[in-house]
Amino acid sequence: MKKYLFIMMAFLLTVLVACSDDSASNDTDQNTDSEDSSESTEPKQGGNVNIPIVGDPIFNPWHPNAYAESNIVNRVLFQGLTKPGLDNLPAPSLAEDWTPSEDGLVWTFNLKEGVKWHDGVEFTADDVAFTFNDLVLNASLGSNGASNYKAVKEVVVVDPHTVEFHLDRPFASLPAYLAFNSEILPAHKFEGVENPWEYTEFNKEAPVGTGAFQFDTYTSGQSLTLKRFDDYHNGAANIETVTFKILPDVNTQIAQVLSNELDAFALEDTSSLKRLESADNLEIVTSDTTRYFWIATDLTNPLFQDVKVRQAMLHAIDRQAIIDSVLSGYGTIANSAITPDQEGYFKEDLPTYEYNVDKAKALLKEAGWEDTNGDGILDKDGKDFSFEFDIALQGDLEQMAVLVQQYLIEVGFDVKLNTLEWNAMIQKNIIERDFDMILNWWAYPTDPDVLAQYHSSNAGTGNNIPGYQNEELDALLEQGQSVGDPAERKEIYDQVQVHMAENLPYLYLWYPQALSVRSDRLQNVPDLHFGGTLHYINEWWVK
Repeated sequence: MKKYLFIMMAFLLTVLVACSDDSASNDTDQNTDSEDSSESTEPKQGGNVNIPIVGDPIFNPWHPNAYAESNIVNRVLFQGLTKPGLDNLPAPSLAEDWTPSEDGLVWTFNLKEGVKWHDGVEFTADDVAFTFNDLVLNASLGSNGASNYKAVKEVVVVDPHTVEFHLDRPFASLPAYLAFNSEILPAHKFEGVENPWEYTEFNKEAPVGTGAFQFDTYTSGQSLTLKRFDDYHNGAANIETVTFKILPDVNTQIAQVLSNELDAFALEDTSSLKRLESADNLEIVTSDTTRYFWIATDLTNPLFQDVKVRQAMLHAIDRQAIIDSVLSGYGTIANSAITPDQEGYFKEDLPTYEYNVDKAKALLKEAGWEDTNGDGILDKDGKDFSFEFDIALQGDLEQMAVLVQQYLIEVGFDVKLNTLEWNAMIQKNIIERDFDMILNWWAYPTDPDVLAQYHSSNAGTGNNIPGYQNEELDALLEQGQSVGDPAERKEIYDQVQVHMAENLPYLYLWYPQALSVRSDRLQNVPDLHFGGTLHYINEWWVK
């Protein structure tokens, strides 16, 4: 464990900073403050917490369609070998400790004993081996997140409480990735199942995990209720039930949290921020997060293959204006995938693309695109530059997309906006790779290893959504994942960021600051972004 911490401390240098609005407490007299402080040290048992999600979840973190709304639920139902620590380093979860071999090609994880699945069966190393060998590493299945584990060759069971991850190349950030949407599934529940993605009884009806809460009731399109698992290995949770309310409309979410019908969620739409900040029953928590927003163009489409076109598109978009208006200023312009919270690796002096309509038009002209017939639309060889822009109805994505569309139309692109329900977007854009252009985000562990989102081997089926392929970048990403020396690693990721900024595999938009809404009923919630707090939901309590 000491050896691991020494290695990982070099890689993960930043701590999430969270601050909260304490204006409500300013109106409370000193005696009440003292009483509240005393109460907060004594957790109460019972109560229900209401959390919104934007669509029906899939109770399987590896299912190809399991994304944002499913991740929130699955972090409560299931557990990974590690979890994000309060210090931003990987912390023990189903594994108690872990160590790499001298050559970095084997990681040994010692598993916690006495852990039970929700059906009473004991958790063992066989479950870890099944999850990775049979699901994640089975290329024919296309597991969600499998592209994060391209360096893993196999998982070997040493004994019932010890596993080894055998690698094709060193994978320094393995413990960090195991803490990120990589929950373990029960091998015994999948015995005899030919296609794990069509296993409706588990994935949609009656999941079995090791988390602090177990499945209770579910009505599609309405709500999911989880109840406290009394045999949870870290001790039964304080809260009795957690209800996930399926609310795709952000205005409904805002109305319900203001009327005490919701308790906690990530605020993805800041248009109601002032109302929320002035509410006596709420707290707004800001925190840094390893996340960046992007536009992905289909790089198999000749329209977007010229880098000058992609550079022109960024020059055409006033990113700062969108940050100021849609994000209420809670963000900074992005130029690569490496986020500012990674202070040891973030490179500030990168090529950037300031808002400049004339420069955008000049680059397009160099690429052969001009409005030759005066209809306001760029054309080349008799073909208009026309494409569809798909956007999911989630948070403030549509507001962002409408502005981006307007900016692109201004320089001559013929852009048609196509809105999709969240799960429909996942199926069309991510699973089927059917899109011209989309706007979304990536979140990942606080480590500069972004191989999954950019390596050529992940184009078409993995997390490389645009389908960008470049041997030079592939080599740099493989080196960065393998190297242990922090100084050498920084040199590599400096080159990675320069390549990204110059070649624009994605069109980088902004690094948002995470905003979380919390009811003042909730106590002992760690000062992390909302998704991170769910790993500690067993410690929450309701006053």
